[in-house]
Amino acid sequence: MDGAARAFRYAGAIEKQRALAMADTEHKRCAWATTDAMIQYHDDEWGVPSHDDQHLFEMLVLEGAQAGLSWSTILNKREGYRALFAGFDIDRVARFTEKDIKRIVQDARIVRNRAKIESAVTNARAVQQIQQEHGSFADFVWSFVGGAPIDRPRDTNNPTPASTPTSTPESDALSKALKKYGCKFVGTTICYAFMQATGMVNDHAVGCLSRGKPGAKRKATAKSAR
Repeated sequence: MDGAARAFRYAGAIEKQRALAMADTEHKRCAWATTDAMIQYHDDEWGVPSHDDQHLFEMLVLEGAQAGLSWSTILNKREGYRALFAGFDIDRVARFTEKDIKRIVQDARIVRNRAKIESAVTNARAVQQIQQEHGSFADFVWSFVGGAPIDRPRDTNNPTPASTPTSTPESDALSKALKKYGCKFVGTTICYAFMQATGMVNDHAVGCLSRGKPGAKRKATAKSAR
């Protein structure tokens, strides 16, 4: 390779590096989105307002399952949860029996914690009661934020308890209300994570590409017949 060709290739490599650097700047994300799966979840789902009872129930179960674990662990097992919990159909999960629980505990596709598995069934039955009393699970949970997302941009460069909370008065209230219905694994920190995931709180970091991006709101779907 002659000198001109080497210079041309070098210039091309430098230009590519600049383009990649610009792309990284243009696609700044929340710091926790570090893997392909986490990036897709961050970009497409996390923080998108959800008013779909089935999706809200799914996130309640998954956030409870995360307790003591990483979100990436649960995200990697999400399809297993969907398969074993009937696609998170609330009425079907509410009908699960001890036989179903024993079957699920043996399945390595999910976190095999019996208390967490039992809580999914308990919570499905609680959500049924909430639906009967409030019209929908969505109407119930969104009432704790006045029906609209709370905008709380995270300043990761200057973190403070106010800018990077793990719980809030709203999550305290939601946790207390869910516990009154008999829900399990719904402490205030879990409830705040649930609120973040379902768009009740816009917690994307300052400068995150998803902060001002209009998300496709998840709307309520027709309730399946029991």
